[in-house]
Amino acid sequence: MIDEHHIDALEKLLGDKGIVTGREDMEAYETGARYDRGRAAAVLRPATTEEASAAVGYCVRNGIALVPQAGNTGLVSGSTPDGSGEEVVLSLDRLTRRFALDPDNRSVRVDAGFRLSELNRRLEEYELFFPIDLGADPRIGGMVATNTGGSRFLKYGDVRRNILGLKVVLADEAGTVLDLHSDLRKNNTGVDWKQIFIGTSGAFGIVTECVLNLERLPKQTATAFLVPASGAHVLPLLKAMEERLGAYLSAFEGMSKNAIAGALAHVPSLKNPFPGGNVPEYVILAEISRSWAPRDGEQPLDAVLESVLAEIWETEEAPLADALVGPPHEVWALRHALSEGVKHLGKLIAFDLSFRRGDIMTFCDHMKAEMPQKFPAVTICDFGHIGDGGVHFNVVVAKDSPLLADAAFEQHLREWVVAIAVEQYHGSFSAEHALGRRNQAFYDFYTPEKLKNIAAGLKALTSPGKLGSVRFG
Repeated sequence: MIDEHHIDALEKLLGDKGIVTGREDMEAYETGARYDRGRAAAVLRPATTEEASAAVGYCVRNGIALVPQAGNTGLVSGSTPDGSGEEVVLSLDRLTRRFALDPDNRSVRVDAGFRLSELNRRLEEYELFFPIDLGADPRIGGMVATNTGGSRFLKYGDVRRNILGLKVVLADEAGTVLDLHSDLRKNNTGVDWKQIFIGTSGAFGIVTECVLNLERLPKQTATAFLVPASGAHVLPLLKAMEERLGAYLSAFEGMSKNAIAGALAHVPSLKNPFPGGNVPEYVILAEISRSWAPRDGEQPLDAVLESVLAEIWETEEAPLADALVGPPHEVWALRHALSEGVKHLGKLIAFDLSFRRGDIMTFCDHMKAEMPQKFPAVTICDFGHIGDGGVHFNVVVAKDSPLLADAAFEQHLREWVVAIAVEQYHGSFSAEHALGRRNQAFYDFYTPEKLKNIAAGLKALTSPGKLGSVRFG
């Protein structure tokens, strides 16, 4: 339990700007991006790795539970305190001093509190960027802790693929700092220790600095909305695009009619791009890109995309029913508005799932057939990263639905959906949101005991103190 004695001691370590205790001032740190809300005993805001180390060590020595928090944009209750009022949030929001660019190495060393948008704003003048495209604006430390992927995973991979080095504060009595910094892309001198801290939700240690791989900023892009001939034609369409475009293909995003309709209804700035305003049952956002400026005599990317689509259209059993090539900013505006639109349709119950690429549409078709039988008056508004096997499987219940009067309804729905995804389709219940209190039960149920024991051993070895919202034991 934290008391005034501990507050005073932590304030001496962090300064008056480094700790927040007022109820109104802590509200933003206690409230999640979508639906979770907890109660913090205090919020710690170290400005350096050294301050983070001192604060973490103090908390461990005094049995104070810590919840690391970066941008607080997660959707699985992984970055907010529980309702006990006894957990302390450790925020990265003041860890924004270090920004050391190495353009020759195409890398940058930054403090973990940088927002993704600010990082890329600074990199833009060097024609570089950190290639993780997200609808939210997280902090880099949180992206590492959750191993985010995003809409261009197909071309650039996830955070794990783009991390060269880390600095981590362990939750032990000394607040040990592990310097896992490296500017090397190839280094096979033993265990790649940084991987232990990527995608483990901050439970093994708090990332305070990162060395990131950077990519050349695209100089040319072309985008289109593609209408597949049917759900069964989505994978053949993807394979046809990959065969003809290779590394040019940077995104292949699926969007259901219900998700698009929600965005068009609740985001007034959007244009309806479909003929007659009739939204197809399923739409693919395809993007191709080049990292160099247009060259004399080189076919423009719009022409490349149109040529490839025409070629696919003319194949036997063509997987493409229609295509609308459009300006990238307008095309992506619709994709990025889906989350905002869906959450206005009613009570949102969201799942972050992944499958083998060939199983995504089969799963979605299965659920659209079975959901009305199992849970009537529920609307499926799915969209996702078809190119890498991920799908945001969103379920919306009207706010006046009698289903919401049943306290057990949501839990039953969640268990049913996840069971089908994991047991029937061998998918994952967490594609890129990592773990949090919201999916702790699924981790406990589906993870083999041996792996849970190994994870618990690593947690005890790296950070034996009370760190994070996930139990790996």
